[in-house]
Amino acid sequence: MSTRGAKCVLIDLSGTLHIEDEEVPGSVEALKRLRESDLKVRFVTNTTKESKRVLLQRLNQIGFDVALDDVFTSLTAAHDAVREKKLRPMLLLDDRAMEDFDDIDTEDPNAVVVGLAPDKFHYDVLNSAFRLLLNGCPLIAVHKGRYYRRKDGLALGPGPFVAGLEYATGTTAEVVGKPETRFFLSAIRDMDCQPGQCVMIGDDVRDDVGGSQTAGMIGILVKTGKYQDGDEGKISPPPSHVASDFPHAVDIILGSQQQCSS
Repeated sequence: MSTRGAKCVLIDLSGTLHIEDEEVPGSVEALKRLRESDLKVRFVTNTTKESKRVLLQRLNQIGFDVALDDVFTSLTAAHDAVREKKLRPMLLLDDRAMEDFDDIDTEDPNAVVVGLAPDKFHYDVLNSAFRLLLNGCPLIAVHKGRYYRRKDGLALGPGPFVAGLEYATGTTAEVVGKPETRFFLSAIRDMDCQPGQCVMIGDDVRDDVGGSQTAGMIGILVKTGKYQDGDEGKISPPPSHVASDFPHAVDIILGSQQQCSS
């Protein structure tokens, strides 16, 4: 599917624009080129290791020109789900992400929310969550990512731990982040853009590309971050486009825009 006629672009963060505190080479300049076009840009991320404020500081320090309203996170989606359902969650989240739930009552929990929280994925904490779920409390997964890229290599995401709780309790988690269609549609709700006019760029073939294409968007898979050889063949239909990195993905989009205007 061509990106010609696109009006907006959704961009994954970790693994696509940066890996921890390092820019994916050329991405700062590529983002500037994209912003100079008529396309609307928003960043969508399943990152749950830190709050939106801390994430924004990291991006700005790397050199990316990103404002708070430019970022739509799975933590935002989880917060909204908890608030709408009036739940008091046990939060299995990294301490740096907790401030996004400062206005949520967590006393006497009646739900479990799981994000990426390496320091909390140990027996006693998981067993407490297990007991809540056995008593009928709902399980909300910020996302079910299998793994992600760190400087020292691939690392387990929250998905395996969510799956373990599901298996042990017979519970099915409500997933609120990527690849859920609701997440992608919520991200473009105020962008005056239909799904077919939106391009999603990411390094996760299932959560970024497969999820966005299911929502009716155009997916571009980049070969950085968590990408592994052969990922293109793991979803059907396959990615609309495959790019070597984010700058190449921008080239694909802007090239189509130029053809459309000529």
